[in-house]
Amino acid sequence: MDYIEIIGLIAAVLTTSAFLPQVFKTWKTKDVESFSLPMFLIFFIGILFWLIYGILVKSIAMILANSVTIISSFLLLYFKVKYSKKS
Repeated sequence: MDYIEIIGLIAAVLTTSAFLPQVFKTWKTKDVESFSLPMFLIFFIGILFWLIYGILVKSIAMILANSVTIISSFLLLYFKVKYSKKS
């Protein structure tokens, strides 16, 4: 593994782990009113494309980070739909 991939792995761990407290907080509080569904859908699609890109260029850092992030963002999307107040 070269130093460039190590830098990528460090970046992946930092950016992905920064997202996880929000998923946990949302799960515990069930408060999703401040989340924008269109923004999260766009974000989710973007992460999906980053994951595909990472697979195509065979970047372990991108594959790992985007796999975890896509699962986390899917959970937030699920929480948004499940916990949104019906008007």
